[in-house]
Amino acid sequence: MVQYKPPISPSTETDLPETDNFPVDNELQILIPTLLRATLALAWPDRMDWFFGINLGLYYDPTKPAIGPDAFLSIGVPRYRPEQGLRLSYLLWQEGITPQWVLEIVSKTPGQEYDAKMELYAELGILYYTIFNPDYWQRDQHQPFEVYRLIDGCYRLQANTPIWMPEVGLGIGMAAGTQEGLPLRNWLYWYDEQGQPYPAPENVIAMERARTAHERQLRQQAENEANQERMLREDLLKKLRERGIDPETL
Repeated sequence: MVQYKPPISPSTETDLPETDNFPVDNELQILIPTLLRATLALAWPDRMDWFFGINLGLYYDPTKPAIGPDAFLSIGVPRYRPEQGLRLSYLLWQEGITPQWVLEIVSKTPGQEYDAKMELYAELGILYYTIFNPDYWQRDQHQPFEVYRLIDGCYRLQANTPIWMPEVGLGIGMAAGTQEGLPLRNWLYWYDEQGQPYPAPENVIAMERARTAHERQLRQQAENEANQERMLREDLLKKLRERGIDPETL
């Protein structure tokens, strides 16, 4: 991981704005990061050494405005800080660790995802830069999903999908799916080292409902079979008694 060298006379979170003051202009910029964070919380239920920021001010210099990635992930920082509470922003000189992964989702208004932001993230030493561009990739002459790895100070486009990120302990990939009742479309998902996707919360709930329904069906089937056997036994005993045969003597 990249250790951050703090500047002189650093500011604190309460001294600075919480975001970069640029609102998102695409619902997907909320849906995708929220899905990734919720999935990660399920995948790492016992880990408290990571922080996932969504549209949160990322400060790298107290004399400059924050940058606001759609999402970023830092490994090696406390998930929650009891003395300070929830984060208002992410200050590199306070955290001491540069995020290892950052996400930008391209919207109708180009946001310099392929040039200025890429250069800045490289300067900061962010190892992996993911750009999700499902709607305007042809306009921008790029692919809908791209992952870049920082190599010798420059970002290199990675091939295949999902992309395994050993320093992060996760893979990231694009796949078609349905979330929040929306029509089938491409989403971003986390993957394990074997290339298997971590289930999203909505999928976990669906699987749990299916499991519960299956168990209920099995219980009902068992009850029906038991009732049928009881009725057959009672019918047999009735017929024996009608013929003057005491079942207890058999």
